[in-house]
Amino acid sequence: MARNKIALIGSGMIGGTLAHMIGLKDLGDVVLFDIAEGIPQGKGLDIAQSSPVDGFDSRLTGVNDYAGIEGADVCIVTAGVPRKPGMSRDDLLGINLKVMEQVGAGLKKYAPKAFVICITNPLDAMVWALQKFSGLPKTHVVGMAGVLDSARFRYFLAEEFKVSVEDVTAFVLGGHGDSMVPMIRYSTVSGIPLPDLVKMGWTSKEKLDQIVQRTRDGGAEIVGLLKT
Repeated sequence: MARNKIALIGSGMIGGTLAHMIGLKDLGDVVLFDIAEGIPQGKGLDIAQSSPVDGFDSRLTGVNDYAGIEGADVCIVTAGVPRKPGMSRDDLLGINLKVMEQVGAGLKKYAPKAFVICITNPLDAMVWALQKFSGLPKTHVVGMAGVLDSARFRYFLAEEFKVSVEDVTAFVLGGHGDSMVPMIRYSTVSGIPLPDLVKMGWTSKEKLDQIVQRTRDGGAEIVGLLKT
């Protein structure tokens, strides 16, 4: 049985982390792509050398040409300029739109049957642009926002109630930005809806409002701490 071919477009911090995670879960063979010569090759080699210790057989290679992703089953796009402190996701629209045009052309030529997951910000606009530039079906190009925003919301709730994240059921709707909507009414801790926990005195509306805002600002908080 042929192994899945997973292409990572962009070999920065997120691309490298994803490559290692894919190897650890043995999801398939990984191709790291980046326009910077040596970066994808170096990261691929570095991670591959951990395979005897971590116990995985995924092959990791690095390329600087889109031809290297040919026939990929899955493509995860992290390429683009990241936020700096004080910037919003929307500030990246102009420059990252040009990046998506290049990535879309590469996908169209070499991986027209791939399922594509976009991570580049501003996410919602980049997903739309990537689908248009690549010509892939709308059902084959998605963004990761809901998973990340919901994970942040669940984490902050677990911290507030001092429980395992496994005891928290919560999700976020809407765009990956200030317009996102953490669903307090439909979120639970150990099966108890958040509004009921307020009535029971376990938390307050003000604290939940703070958690909602911190979820919306989750990316900016991390960028501010890392200064990059």
